[in-house]
Amino acid sequence: MFGIVKRISYDLSVFTRDLIRSRHVIAELTNKDFRSRYLGSYLGLLWAFIHPIVTIGIIWFVFTRGLKVGPVHNTPFILWLMTGMVPWFFFADGLSSATNAILENQVLVKKVVFRVSLLPVVKLLSALFIHFIFIALMLVVLTVHGLWPGWHAVQLLYYLTAMVVLLLGLSWFTCALTVFARDLGQATSVLLQFGFWLTPIMWNIEMVPPQYRIYFEINPLFYIVKGYRDSLIDGMWVWQQGWLMLYFWLAAAVLMLLGTFVFRRLRPHFADVL
Repeated sequence: MFGIVKRISYDLSVFTRDLIRSRHVIAELTNKDFRSRYLGSYLGLLWAFIHPIVTIGIIWFVFTRGLKVGPVHNTPFILWLMTGMVPWFFFADGLSSATNAILENQVLVKKVVFRVSLLPVVKLLSALFIHFIFIALMLVVLTVHGLWPGWHAVQLLYYLTAMVVLLLGLSWFTCALTVFARDLGQATSVLLQFGFWLTPIMWNIEMVPPQYRIYFEINPLFYIVKGYRDSLIDGMWVWQQGWLMLYFWLAAAVLMLLGTFVFRRLRPHFADVL
């Protein structure tokens, strides 16, 4: 076990070194991926915002006008909902696109000398650009409603980094397995649907009896969503999370080790299968 951890730690250090060395290539691939995803249609980049905004609008209308849901902790429901939906959109978009990163770049895998483990990074960076714009829009909406972001908003960089680490471990695991089990890409989309409803994004965790909350809090996305709301609405610092922060990083470390191990073992066989 110690040998596996040592080997994976070495792989992560090599990955970090290659990430720095290949930064120009990554930037070019990210730009190419971004253009192919959003700039090939009439509305172009607008499609990156239309679906999320429409989704938020529909949920807000159903819950506030149909189900008569009121403010959450004296915060308008639309603001409380938005601070949970924005990180979820990035997570779902990043994981679903990174899962197919190897399949969509078969030429790089088979014919070009390129560190394949960087391909999920390209997908995450492409999704990250849209996420930054959504964060800016979210801050504007909060300000318009009188919720001025304080110093706690700086913590968004921490929670965003935490989410990227979580996504990277998951992406290495899913994109490696997808090469051998193509249905995993579709299964990932289905699992994301379950994850959306199991994460307290549009419902409050306080609705769940205390003895059952632990089953929802062990979801790593619960920590991220709560962190965004703590930073923008509730005004709580990172260190006030206590055991939740320790649990998240333990779970993220396990997923990173698992993703690295699976990717490293399957990487030599990618070209044969593709």
